[in-house]
Amino acid sequence: ERLAGVHITGAIFSNITHDHLDFHGTFDNYIKAKKLLFDQLSTSSFALVNLDDKNGKIMLQNCNAQTQKTFALHQFSDFKAKILENTLHGLFLEIDQEQVWFRLIGEFNAYNLLSVYATARLLKAEKNTILTALSRITGAEGRFEQFSGKNGNVGIVDYAHTPDALKNVLQTIEQLKKIGERVVTVVGCGGDRDKTKRPIMAKLACEYSDKVILTSDNPRTENPMDILNDMLVGLDSSQKRKCEVIENRKDAILKASEIAEKNDIILVAGKGHETYQEINGVKYPFDDREILKNAIK
Repeated sequence: ERLAGVHITGAIFSNITHDHLDFHGTFDNYIKAKKLLFDQLSTSSFALVNLDDKNGKIMLQNCNAQTQKTFALHQFSDFKAKILENTLHGLFLEIDQEQVWFRLIGEFNAYNLLSVYATARLLKAEKNTILTALSRITGAEGRFEQFSGKNGNVGIVDYAHTPDALKNVLQTIEQLKKIGERVVTVVGCGGDRDKTKRPIMAKLACEYSDKVILTSDNPRTENPMDILNDMLVGLDSSQKRKCEVIENRKDAILKASEIAEKNDIILVAGKGHETYQEINGVKYPFDDREILKNAIK
């Protein structure tokens, strides 16, 4: 009920993923919590949902918003975009019959751009004004943030700390990398949080990477090795052979940059823009971006 009493002009449903279950308890409860926003909309509000997520239509059930619109990349919808090019340098999209180059990267950002475009159109902004503004936007810190290495390596730091987010980032890299380029992934899971995602995160990392280093990521009050052992449970014998455990996060990042060969891609996932490592109630200075950037240079 955090929004009780607040008038909402418009609500946008982007997607729902395996996250915050330590708070909601079940995925069904999480869906219901998101749906509250749409259930409480007034008749003068608008609702905009992503049809490519199967829960998009659920958000519109019993919704009082007078204007109910949809957006999608793969389904027939009110607002549609098509990816013409998806590279490590940006996205070339066709939106509303206009072809525009954007600086953001990956399919997940195509959804973000389309939802913002649709929202601005529902707020009566002019089409070309919106697209021009969106074409100038650069990525947020720690969200698919890239660094170039001396060996042609590309280092990527991303905030992905849920299975869906990690899968999105790794699938994006899979789509963008060239033949012969390997992916080295450094990833961990936070302590005192949803434990069910730990084996899933490790499994996903191994499925989409050539080499994986499991490491510490804000263990908080938990023993880091207990968290890492929970992650290892998700791996079969072949996946374990491509996986290494290095508890110290800095050492893990340095090891990843050491084993990366020419033109390989190094992904450091989980902390993104954060500049600390939380251990037993103390936040120690730690920045994935600085460590990775210096290591690959």
